[in-house]
Amino acid sequence: MAALALAPLRWLLRLTWRLTWRIGAVTAIIVALAVGYYYTTLPPLEKLVDGRAHGSVTLLDRDGRVFAWRGEQFGGMITADSVSPHLKNAIIATEDKRFYRHLGISPRGIAGAIRINLREGRGPLSGNGGSTISQQTAKLLCMGRPYDPEKWKSEAEYERDCRQGSLWRKVKEAVYALALEARYSKDEILTIYLNRAFLGGGARGFEAASQRYFGKSAKEVNPAEAAMLAGLLKAPTRYAPTNNLQRSQDRARVIIQLMEEQGYLTPAEAAEARANPARLSKAAAARAGGYFADWIMGSAPAFLTRETTEDVIIRTTFDPKIQRAAEEALQFVFETKVRPGSRAQAAIIVMSADGAVRAMVGGRETKVSGAFNRATQALRQPGSTFKPFVYAAALEMGYSYNDRVLDAPLTINIPGSGPWSPKNYGGKYYGEVTLTEALMRSLNTATVRVAMAMGLENVRRVAADFGLESDLAKGPALALGASETTLIEMTSAYAGILNGGRSVEPYGITGLKLRGDDEDLFAQEGGMGERVISENAARQLTYMMNQVIERGTGRRARLKGWQAAGKTGTTQAARDAWFIGFTADYVTGVWMGYDDNTPLKGVTGGGLPADIWRETMQRVEAGKEPRPLPMIAPQPPAPPAPPPAQPGRRRGGDDTAERVLLDVLGQILGGQRR
Repeated sequence: MAALALAPLRWLLRLTWRLTWRIGAVTAIIVALAVGYYYTTLPPLEKLVDGRAHGSVTLLDRDGRVFAWRGEQFGGMITADSVSPHLKNAIIATEDKRFYRHLGISPRGIAGAIRINLREGRGPLSGNGGSTISQQTAKLLCMGRPYDPEKWKSEAEYERDCRQGSLWRKVKEAVYALALEARYSKDEILTIYLNRAFLGGGARGFEAASQRYFGKSAKEVNPAEAAMLAGLLKAPTRYAPTNNLQRSQDRARVIIQLMEEQGYLTPAEAAEARANPARLSKAAAARAGGYFADWIMGSAPAFLTRETTEDVIIRTTFDPKIQRAAEEALQFVFETKVRPGSRAQAAIIVMSADGAVRAMVGGRETKVSGAFNRATQALRQPGSTFKPFVYAAALEMGYSYNDRVLDAPLTINIPGSGPWSPKNYGGKYYGEVTLTEALMRSLNTATVRVAMAMGLENVRRVAADFGLESDLAKGPALALGASETTLIEMTSAYAGILNGGRSVEPYGITGLKLRGDDEDLFAQEGGMGERVISENAARQLTYMMNQVIERGTGRRARLKGWQAAGKTGTTQAARDAWFIGFTADYVTGVWMGYDDNTPLKGVTGGGLPADIWRETMQRVEAGKEPRPLPMIAPQPPAPPAPPPAQPGRRRGGDDTAERVLLDVLGQILGGQRR
């Protein structure tokens, strides 16, 4: 009876065994066929090392040091044998401690990951995946499926699909991992992983990441640096040391603990690594020149920058010391002289007289990439910083800085618009003044009279020849800076005054080549163009602008021990405030305002912008021997007038000619235009 009762159970067990055996056999055959298929598609190791769809751009400063990276960086191939043993051990301890003992998948690791995910309230396949390094490599290779720009809208969309965590995708990853194990050795799989992993900051592979964050090869990193790099694998952006160094160091301590527990570090070595956490290289810590680097990327040909498929190296005019001076000056003024919580923005450009841009600050947030650059992209009215070009036209036409012009109320009838009456800031008028005093005091009515006397087309031509390429106003408001332009255009136009009257094209690239090449594809030595005004006119104008700082509206920009020249600018309703000026060494432009054109309160170009300019130039010129400006020496005062003629005597013919000339000049410069 007992045997009879057990018969159904034995039959069920035999059936289960037969089904299990057959299903297992069929599954094994299918897996073997799939592994065999993937095996045949796997190329030689070297073809899997660099999987980028785009190239990279490395930017060097004026001294040949790296200051910024763009695109996807690949530092060159490293192998499991050549990489620092500390880095190799940190990766294995963190990602797959049984890497050298399994066949590509780890059932124990998968079970542990599912248990953790369920305990933390996630789905069984969400969060921790329990993937081996072989499986992660399969994911990095997207199971052998290359990026196809015709199929995917973007590379980011392609990579998101490759990282998909569905059950079917996990099965395919496991099969592909088995194929990798069959095709390559363990060290070869680790080599692919070392070179393909994305580690934040545009770095592909541990060599690029080590160069990016520490300025050294992955072959040379110490235990603390190795732990920080390995810690990036969990979340590259979150744990990138350039985003949050403390968070990255905390993550590295977890890795150091794992390395110690698994015997890769002695207690003494682990204690040393914890006591001396990894720190960023100077270039990585500074994150300097983000606005400058973006400007270079936008101004150079796209196929060699934004869309490059090659690794490009660009030598630039960038000077980190000057950049730091500008950033520190901006921060100092906003911290000490601007009310807390202000949304006002500012921008700074520093360049040499030939147009070589040395520093660029496009906003108050300086450690940026891809941000709106107010130094190059914001079109704003320059206000009175345009006035030097009015006087440049007059000087070029033969007038002198000591010639006189009438400063008095003025009304001009503009066809189609009616009467226009410019007014001086503050409502005060000074009568007959020299051209120097008119610029020094930034007198509006006097400047408009000069512009009308010289001809607006001549003023417009001079400004355009100096590099102001934006649409210039057609009417007399041109003289008061009613047209829109950018800070970099205005600063380069002032550079033309400093260099003696030649036009300037601002530039930032001195050389460009492909990595590994000896010859440049492109090189540049300067940005000066054609002469716009004579050297004599430029020297007179420089003196006039020097008086703006010494005695006029720009007194807050004075530099102790240094000659400087410049001009203030404030637009209608104080929506923009400017100060642009130069020493014999550098031209610096400063703009301040709100992005939404909200009027500034209590700010003029001679105020905070002049303060920012002074603070910048004090830092830029610190420790240097002052050099005189290239300007005319003021003529001594005219001798006393001769005594009145004796009764009965007639004045000579020369006196008559002089009187006629003065009358003509008075009609041109002193007469009111209606």
